[in-house]
Amino acid sequence: MKCPYCGYKDDKVVDSRATQEESAIRRRRECLKCGKRFTTYEYIEEVSLMVIKKDSRREPFDRKKILAGIIKACEKRPVSLEKMEEIVTQVEHAIQKKSDREVSSPRIGELVMERLKTMDDVAYVRFASVYRQFKDVGQFMVELKDILNKEKRKTR
Repeated sequence: MKCPYCGYKDDKVVDSRATQEESAIRRRRECLKCGKRFTTYEYIEEVSLMVIKKDSRREPFDRKKILAGIIKACEKRPVSLEKMEEIVTQVEHAIQKKSDREVSSPRIGELVMERLKTMDDVAYVRFASVYRQFKDVGQFMVELKDILNKEKRKTR
C-alpha cells in the first residue's frame, strides 16, 4: 500500500476491524518511512454494477463519486469521514442486495438522501439542492419548510 503522504510503499497494519455492516474491513496503517497513519478499506469485489444515467448512458458504479458528493454536502458540518464512508457502504450494500446489476442514478441519489436526512439536515438540504436541481427558490423553500416542520414536531 502506497503512503498517501510521502508515497513510500511499505507500511504496517496497526488495527483491523469489520465495518458495522461487515461488508468491508477497515485497516489503520502506519507508513514505515514518515510514520503518518492512514485508513484503508478492503471490500469483496462484487459483480460489477452499472449505473443508468438520466440521459440513458450506462457507466460502472463508482463509490468515489458518491463519497465526493457526500463530502461536499457535509463540508463544515459535524459529520466524520468515517460516517460519510459508512453511508456510501450502506448505499452500495442496498444496491447489491437487489438481483439487478443495474441501478438508476436517481435511485442512488434517493438512497443517499434518506441516510443524510437522518444524520444532518444541512448536509441533506445541500445534497438535495444539487441532486434534485431545484429550478427556483420556491422548490427549495418547500424542502426547507418540510425539515423545519419536522424539527418543530420533535421538540414538542
